[in-house]
Amino acid sequence: QVQLVEAGGGLVQPGSSHVLSCAASGRIDSTLGLGWFRQAPGQEREFVASLSFSGDSTFLPDSFKGRFFITRDNVKNTLYLQINNLKPEDTAVYYCAGSIMPSHILVPGATPEEYQFWGRGTQVTVSS
Repeated sequence: QVQLVEAGGGLVQPGSSHVLSCAASGRIDSTLGLGWFRQAPGQEREFVASLSFSGDSTFLPDSFKGRFFITRDNVKNTLYLQINNLKPEDTAVYYCAGSIMPSHILVPGATPEEYQFWGRGTQVTVSS
């Protein structure tokens, strides 16, 4: 089992940068890929980014490239999501997710079904 706890949400100004974190505990080894999803009110959960255990390989949809950056610190067992130039449409609950991957898979994908572990989410509201 893997436990994930997000932190860092809150009210942020449009145009600013912000960093979310996700503390992982439990079974953490090289098979654990991590990712971020978000869910805006009335919307389906949306994939934001994922990365490999080493953090060297990342996967982001084109719509998130350039403003969203995913990293992890395996010493602290913490996943991060930096969001630059925040926009009101970034307002959502951001979820951290963990995927136990087969050995031939380096980075987890974009579908929620690939992830076995979820945090409770942290609310980010972008407003002036």
